Amino acid sequence: MAWWTTNRMRLIQNNLRESDANLDVERSIEELKKLSANVWMINAGGIVAFYPTQLEYHYRAAGQQKDLLAEAVEKAHANGIKLMARFDFSKAHEDVFHRRPEWFYRTREGREVNYHGIVHTCINGAYQREYALHIVDEVISTYEVDGIFFNMFGYQTRDYSGRHYGICFCDSCRVRFREYSGLALPDSESPDDPVYRQYKQFQETTTKEMLDRIHALVKSRRDDIAISTYNENKVDIVRKESNTDIHRPHPVWLYSASENVQSVEDSWDDKCVSNCSINAIDLVHRFTGVSEHEIQIRLKESLASGSGLDFCIIGVFDDYPDRANLPAVADIYRFHRENESWYGRFQSMSGIALIKPGVTQQSAMKEYFGVYKMLKEEHLLFDVIHQHTLAEAGERLSAYKAVLIPGITHFSEKELRVLGQAQHQGACLLGTGGAFTGDEAGRRFLEASFGLTYQSVHDYRQEAVYFHTADKKLFRRFPDRDWIFLDGPYYRAAAGALTVRQLPMVEPATYGPPERAFGHRLSEQAEGAWLQDVGNRKAVYVPWHAGELYYKHGYADHKHVLLDLLEHVAGEPCILKTNAPPQIELFFHRLDDTTLILHLLNLSGFNGVTYGIPIPVYGIEVALKGLGPVREVMELTKQSKVNFCSADGTSTIQVEAVADFAAIVIKL
Repeated sequence: MAWWTTNRMRLIQNNLRESDANLDVERSIEELKKLSANVWMINAGGIVAFYPTQLEYHYRAAGQQKDLLAEAVEKAHANGIKLMARFDFSKAHEDVFHRRPEWFYRTREGREVNYHGIVHTCINGAYQREYALHIVDEVISTYEVDGIFFNMFGYQTRDYSGRHYGICFCDSCRVRFREYSGLALPDSESPDDPVYRQYKQFQETTTKEMLDRIHALVKSRRDDIAISTYNENKVDIVRKESNTDIHRPHPVWLYSASENVQSVEDSWDDKCVSNCSINAIDLVHRFTGVSEHEIQIRLKESLASGSGLDFCIIGVFDDYPDRANLPAVADIYRFHRENESWYGRFQSMSGIALIKPGVTQQSAMKEYFGVYKMLKEEHLLFDVIHQHTLAEAGERLSAYKAVLIPGITHFSEKELRVLGQAQHQGACLLGTGGAFTGDEAGRRFLEASFGLTYQSVHDYRQEAVYFHTADKKLFRRFPDRDWIFLDGPYYRAAAGALTVRQLPMVEPATYGPPERAFGHRLSEQAEGAWLQDVGNRKAVYVPWHAGELYYKHGYADHKHVLLDLLEHVAGEPCILKTNAPPQIELFFHRLDDTTLILHLLNLSGFNGVTYGIPIPVYGIEVALKGLGPVREVMELTKQSKVNFCSADGTSTIQVEAVADFAAIVIKL
């Protein structure tokens, strides 16, 4: 069995600078042991070679006086630590550019991008397609590395200062795109441009081709070398990152690590995920870390979602100026080391599937994040199924009670067939925010599966539009609130005779001055939700961006309306109920036929922007129904037993307090 398949990595990455080429390996190993690390990632090659390369176009670190990679492999292995070699072929030293300019990225005007002596390359050029393989081969043939990781893999259009240069117009890109599509490179980068949409597919295809070639090379040399990057194709370990950027628009995404891990763990059975918690505030300010409380949340979310641990600093520990977060990292890494037998083998207990938008559907991500946040806060058990795996998920998808499709406008014919099959076998489809409206195939599916004929989209920004929660039996979370506000796109459709119309639209009226804030009336032609429950066809369609509104603004109405609709068609949760507040993130998995694991993570220290010490939450009860009698409950974090009671087929776990994090093993 390959070493990474145990899924129990405790990875530390030293993202080396050229000035670290003679680092003290023994001292680094001692630091890794203090942190309980079992995997060490350091730079090997690409931009800079950290070993005595014999290749003409591979720039070696200036002033290096030893074979760092050889020493690191030897001493890591002597201490029971795996060594992963990091490569970055997205750029190369300007000395290489001067000798082989045809290998490099070009702007539309034909200029290169030279960033402080490091020049952008192109994935379609011979450097990445051919010469990079020689560099990888040199490393894996010379050193007993345990894995290789590729940073910034694929198409890069920005420099480290965030300047955007547009798509690459090098000769290789021009030729390959014309061969692929018969077209010239697109003039715009608009998703509405059909040529640009083809170009995005071209990017995906050519990136996968390159990963195919890397996989063929590496596995022909040694099958026990793990391949890792941020893409999922032909890799063993999918790398993700929880990071920050001071210029990134709010809201701050609290569930970064959970979502990163879930979207891989729930989607691919043949891959592990390693979610790297970047200590640095951003790329510019690499030497100051984020709050230790943010680091703790990221690492504990990763662990509780089914992954190992992954943490990165710039440079080496010796002169790293921010050591504040290292004790927190050591604590959670030590916890994992002492309890790793319980980890790495989680099985889903979920009855809901949430589809994550694919790479060409990034405009739906805010809708997706909002729905994800709703489900997390409500403690509903759900799996994330990545759209990239949807075409192969037929049998699995049919087992869910509900499948949520958040604003994804385009699907392949095979993906649509899989969704239709799941609905035919009893799963309810819940689509939101323009799902299936992007092309004719999707619109045919919308008519067949939801009973809706798509008409048009209207943007109700800065208009006083609402939906009326008239049916209080269905919308039970709105006993005293009748109207829900809408801001943004509304997707008009004609509903069939068997479609139930809910949430009639309250049409726009004047809203100012106060003396003129009246005149609203209920529409007879537009609604905020359509439901079908005919034979094998269960479906709900919400033709506006409830998820995105909740993600951006956080008004509970937009969450509650979706939850009411979901419960109406799929029923209330039957396995797990809890009195825990939304500030407790809950994770629940099966380990084997007689063992379950429950994690509770206290997020109350987060106020929307700042991370602080969480406020203890007392008296949490988690009721488990229909899983069999509970024999014993143990809290790993305290190494103590937990009280529980059983009655009428329900066992209730009684957690006295969650100050920060609880990991609870339940034996049936």
